Amino acid sequence: MLQRPRRNRKSAAVRNMVRETSLSASQFIFPMFLLSGKGQRSEVASMPGIYRLSIDLMLKEIEECMKLGVMSFDIFPAVPDEHKDKYATYSYAEENFYLHALSAVKKEFPEACIMTDVAMDPYSSDGHDGIVEDGRILNDETLDILGKMAVAQAQAGADIIGPSDMMDGRVGHIRQALDEAGYSEVSIMSYTAKYASAYYGPFRDALDSAPKSGDKKTYQMDPANSREAIREAMLDEAEGADMLMVKPALAYLDIIALLRETTTLPVAAYNVSGEYSMIKAASERGWLDENRCMMEKLLAIRRAGADIILTYFAKQAAGLLKEGYNF
Repeated sequence: MLQRPRRNRKSAAVRNMVRETSLSASQFIFPMFLLSGKGQRSEVASMPGIYRLSIDLMLKEIEECMKLGVMSFDIFPAVPDEHKDKYATYSYAEENFYLHALSAVKKEFPEACIMTDVAMDPYSSDGHDGIVEDGRILNDETLDILGKMAVAQAQAGADIIGPSDMMDGRVGHIRQALDEAGYSEVSIMSYTAKYASAYYGPFRDALDSAPKSGDKKTYQMDPANSREAIREAMLDEAEGADMLMVKPALAYLDIIALLRETTTLPVAAYNVSGEYSMIKAASERGWLDENRCMMEKLLAIRRAGADIILTYFAKQAAGLLKEGYNF
């Protein structure tokens, strides 16, 4: 035989030399859950190894991650019910513990890249990403709140704003609000193709942010659709997005590849809580090799075309990469 593909697999040295896809800690964004107060640490029951942390403990965790090469963090607030209302007013209030925490992180680690979440659900008494009236999610009326939230986060030191709400026109509205407030250098990573997925369950457990009624299918995308993702990408790019995100990642590798072919912007993928918890649960039962499955999954997301991966495995994977783990 003239062609023997196995010749390029005959040793680790050869396999590494011809490897088409690589993983680096610099490609990861580590999602983190923030609690108010000090000395607070609470494990998310449905996400083994992931904790809600008060800012003092979060700073220590960020420092440990940075030593492993993870330099980017997406911080989500666990907001007490007493701060929630119909219009998410606490999201941009001066006393918001989340905003003070962002400032503390940037003061302690100015070289870190801090991403934030822009959506009403953590602060809404209705648990939805937009204003609820008579069971309907109001799109245009929500945009003003999202703009105020984004400006407040930029003022606190955010490097990247992450609109996760899926309201129409929110990228353009937020870009205009940021520019008018003097934050033209703050980036927007749009949740471009955020699907109405069943894989978000553990995340909502972590933040107690599930809708109080109904679901999110009128604003998050239908899992059956792919062409619609191109439309969303074109709109977000035209409205001023700097990076586009697909969420979830593993069940939507085709969408990642589709956007990679469609846009010249960086493409991110969110390896969501349910995808994390499945591997953890199977590993705890001895059904899977956790590290190998984790790395295979992250490689698959990169191979599909993602430049950036938001993943709860960021610290664990970065540690293995630093140790020279051969997968």
